Amino acid sequence: MTGRYYDEWQIGDRVEHPIRRTVTETDNLLFSVMTHNPQPLHIDAEAAKASEFGQILVNGTFTFALMIGLSVGETTLGTLVANLGYDALVMPQPVFLGDTMRATSEVIALKDSRSRPQAGVVTFQHELINQRGDVVCRCTRSALLHRKPA
Repeated sequence: MTGRYYDEWQIGDRVEHPIRRTVTETDNLLFSVMTHNPQPLHIDAEAAKASEFGQILVNGTFTFALMIGLSVGETTLGTLVANLGYDALVMPQPVFLGDTMRATSEVIALKDSRSRPQAGVVTFQHELINQRGDVVCRCTRSALLHRKPA
């Protein structure tokens, strides 16, 4: 399934994204190194063992990026003009190596674009949920989407 055009969305539309992803040590390490994040809780097993969590914590910016990536196929793939912003980002539970993630998206607002009559803004609330059913990441995303071609 590809993304939907602006005029194909309604407030309250909800998507359970089909792709699930298990987070690996390689994912976490490479992302941390690529983004120059030296936080020992992400890359140092001994430091992580000594923490209150007792194990490596997955880099939060990877967690956020994974949530958005899992949502793209059914929301904005092929219909996006631009992402306009992300708001209200929270991470209420930690993510650990080996956790399997799934994502959901719900449309919480629609707004016609004043400057681009061929597009409109869809605001999604995205959630990332682990295999235990815990929400580990949540945010809103405003996306400028094309209208369906005539």
